[in-house]
Amino acid sequence: MRHNHSHQPVATIHSHQHHIGWNNAIPPVRTVAPGDILEFECLDPSCGQIQPDWTAADLAKLDFGKINPTLGPIAIEGALPGDAVRVTLLDFKPSGWGWTANIPGFGLLADQFKEPALHIWKYDPVTLAPAMFSGLAAVPLKPFCGTIGLAPAEPGVHSVVPPRRVGGNMDIRDLSVGSELFLPVEVVDGLFSIGDPHAAQGDGEVCGTAIGTQHVVTLKLDLVKEAHLKSPRFRTPGPVARHLDEKGYDVTTGIAPDLMEGVRHAVMNMIDLLTNRHNISAIQAYMLCSVCADLRISEVVDMPNWVVSLYFPRVVLD
Repeated sequence: MRHNHSHQPVATIHSHQHHIGWNNAIPPVRTVAPGDILEFECLDPSCGQIQPDWTAADLAKLDFGKINPTLGPIAIEGALPGDAVRVTLLDFKPSGWGWTANIPGFGLLADQFKEPALHIWKYDPVTLAPAMFSGLAAVPLKPFCGTIGLAPAEPGVHSVVPPRRVGGNMDIRDLSVGSELFLPVEVVDGLFSIGDPHAAQGDGEVCGTAIGTQHVVTLKLDLVKEAHLKSPRFRTPGPVARHLDEKGYDVTTGIAPDLMEGVRHAVMNMIDLLTNRHNISAIQAYMLCSVCADLRISEVVDMPNWVVSLYFPRVVLD
């Protein structure tokens, strides 16, 4: 999973050089030329609030005004509206510990899981061997950053929580080592920022958090003139689920006339399957789905019902 390269960063962006939310008036912390490589000392998604000794009760003191800090912004010389910034992800050096939380009021099934829950993960930052979950499960790791984006054209402060046309909190687990992300530029200099590091996540991040961790991320920023992208796109260097494919999957479905309703049913059906088969609690199953199970849209043409499937990798609990 680790990617070695000989490129040396032109600068390190330190953890204190972060901002909360998007605002194109924030002055850049650094100006770079297209092709420059940077290193980012990314804070965990709680901005250093959650500590290894925390329990679920401590989540009550989380300051949501500090959630999802992003490092930057970085000005890219020559970037103009209509261009695209190409981000090549070169390396991730994770810290060795992380957290997954169920935060009341947040997540796909917030109406069903109203109590706070917290799991602290410990993992080997060099080998990235699967991380243990309460002695029940071993989750294969795949480091990436959930929030990567450029400043929006609309003035003022915008929440970091929803993703937008210029990227942001997209939580795409395949934006990992070797992937190239193309982001539409809306303001002069582009103003690039990155944060929200994860050690692993399933497609969907259903409980609202993955394995939040700290990373040092190395990446290259390039410019594609006159790209006129309508939204972000990316390319991966190879297979995307190989770390989970080894033993196949258990798959539950949700069938409904509304995609979000189908998503909820697929996840609830998997929680039922995992709790019945593996003697784990519903909240543990929900959090495990968030860090390693993949939601897929299986069918959107056979009206009036659509099919959503949730793929849970059997290697995790076998």
